Amino acid sequence: MPAISTDKVLVTGANGYVAAWVVKALLEQGFAVRGTVRSDSKANHLRSLFKSYGDKLEFAIVNDIVKEGAFDEAVKGVDAIAHTASPFHTHAEDPSELIVPAVQGTVGILSSALKHGSSVQRIVVTSSCGSILEELPVPKTFTEADWNERALREVETKGAAASAADKYCASKALAERAAWKYWNDHKGEVGWDLVVVNPSYVYGPILHEVDKPEHLNESMRMFYDAAVAGTYDKDMLNWGSSWIDVRDLGLAHALAVKTPGAGGERIIVSQSVFKLQDFVNVAHRLYPQLPAGDTDFNPATAVYFQAYDTSKVRKLFGIKLHTIEEMVKDSLEDFKARGWIQ
Repeated sequence: MPAISTDKVLVTGANGYVAAWVVKALLEQGFAVRGTVRSDSKANHLRSLFKSYGDKLEFAIVNDIVKEGAFDEAVKGVDAIAHTASPFHTHAEDPSELIVPAVQGTVGILSSALKHGSSVQRIVVTSSCGSILEELPVPKTFTEADWNERALREVETKGAAASAADKYCASKALAERAAWKYWNDHKGEVGWDLVVVNPSYVYGPILHEVDKPEHLNESMRMFYDAAVAGTYDKDMLNWGSSWIDVRDLGLAHALAVKTPGAGGERIIVSQSVFKLQDFVNVAHRLYPQLPAGDTDFNPATAVYFQAYDTSKVRKLFGIKLHTIEEMVKDSLEDFKARGWIQ
């Protein structure tokens, strides 16, 4: 792939938590952006937020990503695509509520790019470390070679009785595998290559439109409940995995678009391991009025089960990642500015 530096990039689900930071990073890197939203009113917040970029930001309406040909018009005239649109929540009963839109939305945009995206040179798909990790009884450092086979088995055998986490992870794994299969099946027909970005749990300040904490995206609602509202018990505060700052993830998407050597790569984007109590400790130190959480917690003896080998993203992109202290501080400052911390 030739270097893409100042061309137009399509960002699906542009008004989402991660996608808003992807839009920001792309604009800052000199790209023009076309964002898809479900209705024109969903674009108003981003129009206001990025008004200084003028006509470098435009929007296309895609009201149902599962509908056949949903992205046919949106892909026309763009040089790259960042496909971030996919459901992320933990209240699906039937696994198909997550799996169908995740898989069909992903295959749908690749199909639209094949048929109508004659100028597209690269497609970046946002997957998740949920398609990589497995819940194991011992700690493990996962790599891009790993797949979450356990979640796929759980959903296949248990259906609606599978855990919410397994349903979500299975949706991400199936959507990602469908993307790789589609690209490999059609390599000879397309003028674009594929990059898949696999972030760990995403935290950090909010750009998208949120009117109150109850409407936060899933991960930041978890952060808020732990560090500000103090609604979690000790067991939940000792839950953890690995995390990445949403600002670094946004930049990683922009670099995945423009870095020639990223083509054909599956890329884990993660900072480090965490327990929710680690976030609480930093928050309480910065704002003593916030909950202290589990005061018996000792990070030196805590067992962190899910770490990731991030050598590939460091080699390809060289991003200086935000620290846990920076992420927590900036998230709390964002909450305070919104009147959510007194």
